[in-house]
Amino acid sequence: MKKIVALMSSALPLAFMAQGAGSVSQKALSADRPNIIFILADDMGIGDCSVYNPASKIPTPNIDRLAKEGMLFMDAHAAGSICVPSRYGLLTGQYAFRTWDKFPPQFPNLHDAGRVTIASVLKSGGYDTAMVGKWHLGMQQLAKEGKVRYSPITVGFDYFFGMEQSLDTQPYYYVENDRMVAAPTGHTDGQQGDPSKVSNPSIQGAMWREGAIAPGFVHAQCLPLITSKAADYIKGRSAEGKPFFLYVALPAPHAPWLPLPEFQGKSGAGDYGDYTVQVDDSVRQVLEALEQQGLAENTLVIFTADNGPLWFRGDVQRYGHNAAGIYRGAKGDLYEGGHREPFVARWPGKIRQGSTSAQLVNFTDMMATFAEIAGVELPAGAGPDSFSMLPALLEKPATGPQRTDNVHECHGGASLAFRLGDWKLCLPPKTYQIVNGTITPGAIIDLQRLELYNLKNDPSEKTNLSAQNPEKTTELFALLKENVERGCSRPGGEVTPTGGRVR
Repeated sequence: MKKIVALMSSALPLAFMAQGAGSVSQKALSADRPNIIFILADDMGIGDCSVYNPASKIPTPNIDRLAKEGMLFMDAHAAGSICVPSRYGLLTGQYAFRTWDKFPPQFPNLHDAGRVTIASVLKSGGYDTAMVGKWHLGMQQLAKEGKVRYSPITVGFDYFFGMEQSLDTQPYYYVENDRMVAAPTGHTDGQQGDPSKVSNPSIQGAMWREGAIAPGFVHAQCLPLITSKAADYIKGRSAEGKPFFLYVALPAPHAPWLPLPEFQGKSGAGDYGDYTVQVDDSVRQVLEALEQQGLAENTLVIFTADNGPLWFRGDVQRYGHNAAGIYRGAKGDLYEGGHREPFVARWPGKIRQGSTSAQLVNFTDMMATFAEIAGVELPAGAGPDSFSMLPALLEKPATGPQRTDNVHECHGGASLAFRLGDWKLCLPPKTYQIVNGTITPGAIIDLQRLELYNLKNDPSEKTNLSAQNPEKTTELFALLKENVERGCSRPGGEVTPTGGRVR
């Protein structure tokens, strides 16, 4: 390991995939822009979907249908293994640790005036933009005015209906656009999960925390309401109208696990499984709304989840269900179970039915992908960690750079991992520091805590190979160091003095 310490001070150049021929043209697609619907489940594992895990105890026929009619991605990753960095990376095309390198968590800087988001990019390309569901990227109540500061309306969305954060965390209230539907003037005592059903009743099951609540707010009715708002928005669109982008951030199956009576007992994985069946039914309702409006044929629909499941060993033993599938870890982990997600995409006539892709994908890639689909050029410095996955969706060669490596993060910069090909290096907390955009080994650390895995041979990350492969450990740390200090992953994605903001 002494050799590793010496070599970690120098960075190796990043390697990017060479350009090929016959790329997808922005101009060719700009005249045929699809609607885009991005459905994001909350705290759902890749092993929950039966299309990924035939042994799943949870039936997911509608998610499976999307895969049958579209493309199944096998190596897709949330931008973080917890809610906030995952959503930040999705919306900005930038890893959260670049602006959020401290723990305990602080909200990353999303609300600088003019900061580029997926919504602002698509809006500049003539799209109507809407979001329904869980925001969880900072919101401030202004009780005297009945308004909120920092709603999605401030970063490019034309319409918003949803909640400030997760359904287990107060205050509990709804926001429409930038106004509270009803202020959280009441009080709830909260409740714990049932210890006979879950491993940790303080964070699992039908639990939520004590605090402020709006009159008439019912936790169990939140998922149905968000689903109906998404369907209503679609029903207000027409084939002759402007293309639209709809971001549906479902509050489930994140706790509290509150399946409606018609979904109870529909899985073999307890309330969590039944609530996930209800999530699958929400997907059905969105797809049916598209079909009723005659919009399904010209709409790209993507379904995925924001991070791994909150599912422990005791839950696996109790129900015989592996929510993370074959992968190690869960929500909050650098291991694959914390961020490798179900990711299915359907775009009739464009995406081949029943196809599968091994392309490495991160949520940050949505910005470049959607911009290319819309025929919009990203402002300088926008989406510094975003690579267009459109060639993978259409199974076409690419001329631009494609993702060949990936940075995984948990609590912002508190813990990081770096992936290159089959190799993955995990840097647990306190094994390094990020100071002013520079990464160094921590002042007092045990470098043997660095973990190296070969995902091809060991997808479950059971065997740490760092001691046997010091050169590979050194190489990956150097590449991660360069990525951090360069400030971007994509060539040409260097952040400008304006921070990639729309002028």
